[in-house]
Amino acid sequence: MPKSRYRFRQFALTCDEEPDAEPHAYAMQCAVCSESGPWSEDATQAHDWPPAHLRLHPQHLAYREYVTRPYRAIPGAWR
Repeated sequence: MPKSRYRFRQFALTCDEEPDAEPHAYAMQCAVCSESGPWSEDATQAHDWPPAHLRLHPQHLAYREYVTRPYRAIPGAWR
């Protein structure tokens, strides 16, 4: 019966800044009614949505920001 040998490798998780990486994306969501603004690669554009929503719904005062950032696992040393 053959013996099996296993090796483990360490990885570091880091923000992906490669040229082909997905862009960061931002969106805002109303915490009262769960309606969301459009996703944008520009945080400033995403932050333009809550004031417009607030004008339509003056009682909706709580919001969430969603941010999507790409990450990459970088292989390290074998153990």
